[in-house]
Amino acid sequence: MMQTVRSMPAIDEIEFQIMWNRLIAVVEEQAQVLRRTAFSPIVRESGDLSAGFFHPDGRMIAQAVTGTPGHVNTMAASVRHFLARYPATSMKDGDVYITNDPWLGTGHLHDFVAVTPAFLGDVMVGLFASTCHFMDVGGIGFGPDGRDVFEEGFYVPPMKMIAEGMLDATLMILARSNSRYPAEMEGDLMSLAACNAIGVDRLREMLREFELGDLTLLCDQIVGRSREAALAAIAGLPQGVTRGEMVIDGYDKPVTLVATTTISKDLISVDFTGTSGLSARGINVPLSYAQAYSTYAIACALFPGVPNNSGSLSVVEVTAPQDTIVNAQRPAPVSSRHIIGQMLPDVVYGCLAQVVADRVLAEGASALWNLILEDAYDACLTQGIGQTARFSALSVQTGGTGARSNEDGLSATAFPSGVSGVPIEILETMTPLIFWRKELRSGSGGHGRFRGGLGQTIEIGHRDNHPFYIYAALDRIEHPARGRFGGQDGIAGYVGLKSGTRLRGKGKQLVPAGDTLVVQTPGGGGYGPVEEREPGRIETDRDNQLDG
Repeated sequence: MMQTVRSMPAIDEIEFQIMWNRLIAVVEEQAQVLRRTAFSPIVRESGDLSAGFFHPDGRMIAQAVTGTPGHVNTMAASVRHFLARYPATSMKDGDVYITNDPWLGTGHLHDFVAVTPAFLGDVMVGLFASTCHFMDVGGIGFGPDGRDVFEEGFYVPPMKMIAEGMLDATLMILARSNSRYPAEMEGDLMSLAACNAIGVDRLREMLREFELGDLTLLCDQIVGRSREAALAAIAGLPQGVTRGEMVIDGYDKPVTLVATTTISKDLISVDFTGTSGLSARGINVPLSYAQAYSTYAIACALFPGVPNNSGSLSVVEVTAPQDTIVNAQRPAPVSSRHIIGQMLPDVVYGCLAQVVADRVLAEGASALWNLILEDAYDACLTQGIGQTARFSALSVQTGGTGARSNEDGLSATAFPSGVSGVPIEILETMTPLIFWRKELRSGSGGHGRFRGGLGQTIEIGHRDNHPFYIYAALDRIEHPARGRFGGQDGIAGYVGLKSGTRLRGKGKQLVPAGDTLVVQTPGGGGYGPVEEREPGRIETDRDNQLDG
């Protein structure tokens, strides 16, 4: 029986809310399918992914709650790159497009973006996109030691992975052949396609249920309302220019991050002129990733209740001169772009603190302390140690967030990325690593009217006392998180060996046989003068042994 398709000259408020919530449910199911089917532990356990629905013209309409800003906001630009190469008129039902191009995707080779067109009959009604982190893409491994992007791994330009339901076998063979973990590589590629397919199916169900031929009117209303709400939020701000600056460790020398924020009645612009130039190693940041986290910081501070889509994103502009460390050009190495990219909200908040002091945090650990740990098979051969287990593990660890204007910072919490840690039980099951210690680091949060969040102390060894490698990509070891408005700085991070050797914060290094890796993640900065802290909070800190 032929289905009736009605036109929609207008959407009343009740119908709008029902369809908007239904669309959010669709993309959230899309994200959960990716999380349940992914092979990489950082996707399954930490939620290092994104999923979203886009209008056929490339506008991002809805995103899943599950996901990270670095994925979601770069994906908003990535879909447009796909459409520039593969116009919507050329796409077919059953197609799936894929890339891990750092400049057209999420900023480094370890993330793949998949885009799938959704059709109702012969009409394209939208696009579903998803992103997740992959365990291994070849090259030198997931660390900052690369000298250019070609050393960092297997590169896939935007192309069809599936054409009208037919998998590109050649692409899959190449992908498997260029990864140390071919099954996981193939599994994660297929999980991206699977979650998008679920999105397509649920969207068709929604359109049939509401007897619609497309969602253009709904999309226009969602984007329009979001833009209006974001504009309303910035309309009451004092217009003008503010400047913020922050120094962090860098790879082999300190990096200076400088932001100039200009607030006008209909736009907030952030410009990173004055920021350090390119690094010789892989801590450089493609501009799309810098834009993603800078925009996220502004949204959190100024319009946190507004949906994140093309409408709200349109009121923020982020620029940087080419070949600064936050606007790296191909073929700069970018594998560990998260270190600097996730610091940018702290720089932006340094600007906003001069305008809306009560809406920003003090500086925090900010960048994830990802512990990339791998077998030292070569060292074992050299030392005559036989039959060592081959493994590669990404242990997501976190420090403390900065204190807020009305509350203490959060301990061992990822901000701004929002990912959670991989449970140590999972890592100990998958690898021969053993976590001897994992606890909050007392006294690491900066004191103030409100205290910064605490970091962690972690000790990791090898169950068989074999050597293993750490691909260190850590910061705030030399330059801790600063307090705000009189609050004290957080305590700096540390990485070393239990035998007493201090390790570098960046680069591949050996944990010798029988030794233990010791990691202390940074604490967040305090907010406000110490003498203004309430006595009850001081007593609670003392009772809970939080003040060192």
